[in-house]
Amino acid sequence: MVYAIVRASGRQEKVKVGDEVVLDRRPEAPGDVVELPALLLVDGDKVTSSPKALRKIKVTAEVLGNERGKKINIFTYKNKTGQHRRQGHRQDLTRVKVTGIE
Repeated sequence: MVYAIVRASGRQEKVKVGDEVVLDRRPEAPGDVVELPALLLVDGDKVTSSPKALRKIKVTAEVLGNERGKKINIFTYKNKTGQHRRQGHRQDLTRVKVTGIE
């Protein structure tokens, strides 16, 4: 079983070939191929973590499309003053499918 830990949008994701991963919005169009930098590679019992060896590793993913995240409601309130503020947020996201770990 081969899997990799990649850096994606400021976070680390564990991916294998065929996985769909949701990242922060990327500028690529649907159908484009993106390359994600590997931080760790596990190939059966062999674990690769040296930066020199990981420079040769390519984790490629195909962009499936853009979407919006779940709505988050933010409400701040101060007691006895009548002060309150309500705000909502939906994160822009991109869904990618991992096509290869080489």
